[in-house]
Amino acid sequence: MQREAPEGPGLLATARDALLQEILPKLSGTDAFTARMIANAMAIAAREAAQDEAWVAATRAAMQRLTGAADTPDRALAAAIRAGAYDPGSAHHAEVAAMLRKAARMRCAISAPRVLGKG
Repeated sequence: MQREAPEGPGLLATARDALLQEILPKLSGTDAFTARMIANAMAIAAREAAQDEAWVAATRAAMQRLTGAADTPDRALAAAIRAGAYDPGSAHHAEVAAMLRKAARMRCAISAPRVLGKG
């Protein structure tokens, strides 16, 4: 279903801009620091809301296929990695390594885009 404009990420961006442009300049000290923290949290929430849900679903499905765990495939995958199931030379090492690299990039794009040269 198509959402009515503006959508969540746009609303967060507008509110964040108002906070940074209109309210923050009037604050100092701890209040200014708190406002910057709120603005940062709003930016992270907007990026998270805009993330590629299809990729998230596909990754979850791949984890379920690899581990057989329907409820918590992320935990099952982590346990299998710790147990050495996907070490170099194993049947699914390349697939799991690529998935983890992509997941790390997606997480950085949400929480620390400057690390990736975005933002």
